[in-house]
Amino acid sequence: MPLPFLTADRVFDSTDDVALPYDDRDRWRRPYRPGPWRVGTAAVALLFASFVLLAAVVIALTDSVAAAGPVFAVAGAVIVCAVRLLRIGVWVSASGLRHVRFFGTRTTPWEQVVTVRTVQQPVRWLGLPRAVQGQALVLARQGRPAEAAPPLLTSHNADFLARAEAFDRAADSVEAWAEEYRHG
Repeated sequence: MPLPFLTADRVFDSTDDVALPYDDRDRWRRPYRPGPWRVGTAAVALLFASFVLLAAVVIALTDSVAAAGPVFAVAGAVIVCAVRLLRIGVWVSASGLRHVRFFGTRTTPWEQVVTVRTVQQPVRWLGLPRAVQGQALVLARQGRPAEAAPPLLTSHNADFLARAEAFDRAADSVEAWAEEYRHG
C-alpha cells in the first residue's frame, strides 16, 4: 500500500496502464519528497510510540486496563504527532495551494494568488528560533503583502537542510503550478 504523504512520485516504477499521479490534477499532492530530517524525526517518534505501546500492554496485563489507559493515550498522541509531522509542507492541486503546518492548514485558491517567488532572506533553521541567511518561497495573496505570511518553504527547514538542489526543484515546481493555474 503506497503512503501518499511520504512521496510526491508515488508509483513511477509501475508498468501497468494506470494513470500516473500527475494525471489527476484535482488531487492534492506535495511536489517534492519530504526531507531526511522530517522523516527521521517521525521515525524516532514512532519508535518511541512503539515502546510506549509495549509499556501500556505490559501495564494492562499486570495491573488493569484502566491504569494502562493514560499510557495508551500518550502513545496515540505521539503517533498522531508523527503523522502530522510527515504531512507538513506545501501541497498543490488544480484548486489551489495548501500550506500545512503542525497546528494549522491554510488553503489559498489560485484566483487569490498574486505571485509565488523565491527570495533571499533570514530564515529559521529547522524551525528553531535561530535565523540564518537563506532562501524562502513566499506567497503573495490578493490584498496582503508577501511579508505578512510565513514562507511556504525555506532552504533550511526539515525538508531541505543541506539539500539546496532539492529546494530549487521544489520551489520551481510550486512556482510552475502557480503560473499555470493563476492565469486559468
